[in-house]
Amino acid sequence: MGRLLQRLAGALLLAWMVGFIWFAMLPPRPQDGGRTDAAIVVTGGEGRIARGLEALRKGWTRRLLVSGVDREVRPREFAAQHRVSSRAMRCCVTLGFESVDTRSNGEEAGRWIAAKKLKSVRLITTDWHMRRAAFELARASPGDLTVIRDAVVSHPSMGTLFIEYNKLVARWVSQAWGG
Repeated sequence: MGRLLQRLAGALLLAWMVGFIWFAMLPPRPQDGGRTDAAIVVTGGEGRIARGLEALRKGWTRRLLVSGVDREVRPREFAAQHRVSSRAMRCCVTLGFESVDTRSNGEEAGRWIAAKKLKSVRLITTDWHMRRAAFELARASPGDLTVIRDAVVSHPSMGTLFIEYNKLVARWVSQAWGG
């Protein structure tokens, strides 16, 4: 029995290592073009909001949800900081104040998608964060939703990649065990 456990532990460690190499070496990339009903920006990293506003400006999407906005931020402040016209704020930009982490970003976005009856979205977050954000969005959204993963390129440290990969694996395991 001890030998079997050693082999199982070795196989799990090997699978974890291969997965980490895949995660670190093949990050999601930006996706220019392609039209969607809306875009969802998950706040927290440099360039994410700018990329969402670019998608709106270029006509890749008609609506934008910025999920995870600090509750202290007022729409006028957001508009001024990111140079968004009052017209665009009224028609096209929704600030989401409900979420505080990646899991609640997915839940907030899922409710918004359902309320707007959207069929396609462009998910925008940093490359190293994309897989977990997409996982949480998929958990909280209708099964027939089309998602374009539009990653913002970054240069994460090995520590950031290590932590994010382990968070992703933990969510996969948690989901598999009904969590």
